[in-house]
Amino acid sequence: MTKPSEWHLFTAFRSRNYTLYFIGRSVSQFGTWMQRIAVQWVVYTITHSPLWLGITIFVELFPSFLFSVAGGVAADRYDRYKVIRITQIASMVQAVLLAVLVITGHMQVWAILALSALLGIINAFDVPARQALVNDVVQDPAHLPNALSLTTAMACVAQLLGPALSGFVLNAYGAAVCFLLNAASFGGVIVSLSLMKLPPPKKRKSEKRGFADFAEGFRYLKMEPQIGWIILMLALTSLFVLPYNTVLPVFAKVIFRGNASTFGYINSAIGVGAVLGTIYLAGRKPGTHLRLILLISTLVLGAGLISFALVKNLPLALFFATLTGFGSMAQFTICNVVVQSETSPEMRGRVIGILLMAIFGMMPLGSLLIGAVSQKIGAPTTVLTQGIISIVIALAFTRVLTRRRQGGEPSKSAGSSPYRHPRYPAWLRRHRPPVEGIPDKNPEPDRSNIE
Repeated sequence: MTKPSEWHLFTAFRSRNYTLYFIGRSVSQFGTWMQRIAVQWVVYTITHSPLWLGITIFVELFPSFLFSVAGGVAADRYDRYKVIRITQIASMVQAVLLAVLVITGHMQVWAILALSALLGIINAFDVPARQALVNDVVQDPAHLPNALSLTTAMACVAQLLGPALSGFVLNAYGAAVCFLLNAASFGGVIVSLSLMKLPPPKKRKSEKRGFADFAEGFRYLKMEPQIGWIILMLALTSLFVLPYNTVLPVFAKVIFRGNASTFGYINSAIGVGAVLGTIYLAGRKPGTHLRLILLISTLVLGAGLISFALVKNLPLALFFATLTGFGSMAQFTICNVVVQSETSPEMRGRVIGILLMAIFGMMPLGSLLIGAVSQKIGAPTTVLTQGIISIVIALAFTRVLTRRRQGGEPSKSAGSSPYRHPRYPAWLRRHRPPVEGIPDKNPEPDRSNIE
């Protein structure tokens, strides 16, 4: 009988460190979703305003936009394991403070917004380091796309079960218990990191280049436009389409005349679709045309939102919410796989930071926009419009997504230094150190003997 790690769908589990990473993140993701749903429900209960829901999401995500590139630089320059330990402890403290607000009866919106902003800053440093860490804990680079898909699938399972569990806990025990359970869940990541057998961290460059590190990531994307176009597409989708979750409490309470459990069911249905999408991507064969799948998933996202906005029957709405979850998570997963597998190792943290900036920067602005628009035209019309925009974005990027990358996937620069490529500017090749084991084709002349 074959072990699960021997199946094509679970090849990444052959790496012991990745298995520990996967388990730790699974525990933490459940807690994260419980807290996220509890915060949205508490704010909506206090204000009864979709606009305040949008403001809450904006306040949590916008600091991540401001600091995500700095977080990417930190992931490239410092020990990622230490960075993650620090962010997990900080996130634990933030969740405990939320619980204290509820227990002491100080559930004021400004206090919740302040703690949400703190979490956004923490995530700006946590997510780039955590995403880049996957490359370090997977032994075989060929298993990286599978590992990224499995990691996303795990997050989708948490999205599926976390909201439903949160709805039950909210009704039975209150928001404080959700926050305390989330605080306890961060211990899972800390324990998994402690159990890993890791080589000593590689010494990284100690010189501090400030803005140059920040700008270099954008120069790299200019030299790799096929990666840059995908990040741009995700940025547009994050601004106009993905903030549909801003008005989901309105659908739960007003359109379907439900309660916190109904809100949890809708989020869980989205999670079901997300799980199906990531399982499909995890089991894909090497050489699959990922960009074509990205185009199809964006169209599915738009169709799901249009249908969800038009129906009034909850079971049917849950089905279309599942389609929406499939499209949205498949889109993010493909973007993540392309960025991580095609980006040069020494630039990976910064490019991930830019990818996250595209999400964390656009989604909070989109949440404000969607919250304000839905206040004027209603939640169903708003979601309907978002679905149409998703289809328009897919059509606009059809030419880019249907063209295969030259040289196949992954990029030839992904396993070597891109700065040795002849199309990179001479100053960029000259100012970067050679990658270990790869000779520098453009070495600097030895001037040590020149008087």
